[in-house]
Amino acid sequence: MGLKSKVLIVGGTGYIGKKLVKASLGHGHETYVLQRREIGVDIEKVQMLLSFKKQGARLVIGSFDDHRSLVEAVKQVDVVICAISGAHIRSHQILLQLKLVDAIKEAGNVKRFIPSEFGTDPSRMAHAMEPGRETFDQKMMVRKAIEDAGIPFTYISANCYAGYFVGGLCQFGHLLPPTDSVVLFGDGNQKSIFVEEDDIATYTIRTIDDPRTLNKTVYIRPPANILSQREIVEIWEKLIGKQLVKTSLSEKEFLDMIKDKGYVDQAGMTHFYHFFYEGCLANFEIGDDAEEACALYPDVEYIKVEDYLKQYL
Repeated sequence: MGLKSKVLIVGGTGYIGKKLVKASLGHGHETYVLQRREIGVDIEKVQMLLSFKKQGARLVIGSFDDHRSLVEAVKQVDVVICAISGAHIRSHQILLQLKLVDAIKEAGNVKRFIPSEFGTDPSRMAHAMEPGRETFDQKMMVRKAIEDAGIPFTYISANCYAGYFVGGLCQFGHLLPPTDSVVLFGDGNQKSIFVEEDDIATYTIRTIDDPRTLNKTVYIRPPANILSQREIVEIWEKLIGKQLVKTSLSEKEFLDMIKDKGYVDQAGMTHFYHFFYEGCLANFEIGDDAEEACALYPDVEYIKVEDYLKQYL
């Protein structure tokens, strides 16, 4: 075993970023977190950064508006992980990573870069509907910049975050499970893949010193969590000892609903369409040029959907 890589996490105060900081520290990596000058008076982010510092992380001042500061930040580490938001419901900053790519290229010392993806594999979404496809197109622009610059990489495809999908039984706009009724997408039988956020971070950190994952996409596909919406509903019904009243939303009805929504909702709903009507997350086999995290790291005890839902009882 060699020395563990030094890790810089960009976007460490974000939804998945804070999980990555925790996992990096927990796995014994010397962990640096970019403290962006743009933080202004966001007291919650300041307090989170200070809590990281107490846990042993090192804070590095930097800004996407200051190229030199980014170069100096990445020069201190071996691995850079970016977790800035690409979700329209939060903030959409994917293309800021192009500045980070420029800094990594100039610094010349980074042995691996993990860009902000952590969801659907964008290389499989060229057919995606507008406006949601903007996310996938921009992630592919970042990938092209990484590869054109010759930067070693790992891409993480983590599928559906449990917090956003499992809690609300996959219903759009719901984070808590219902106790009376549920709306199914079509027949509710298309398979998707659900991963708890701490598990996403754990698998991500495990890849960074693993030569098997270099210059590859790593899919996180916990076998027990490859489920349809209907199966998740059935798990919840078993837990509460009650049958929910089920109604079905046809593909046409769902597409018609999208037309009446604002841009942010449209972007999210088109993603739901691809997940739950097309089954785009689970309808393909991983090729020889990619890896599956649960197969690589069978010692990781991931959270199963049933256990995740128990917290809502």
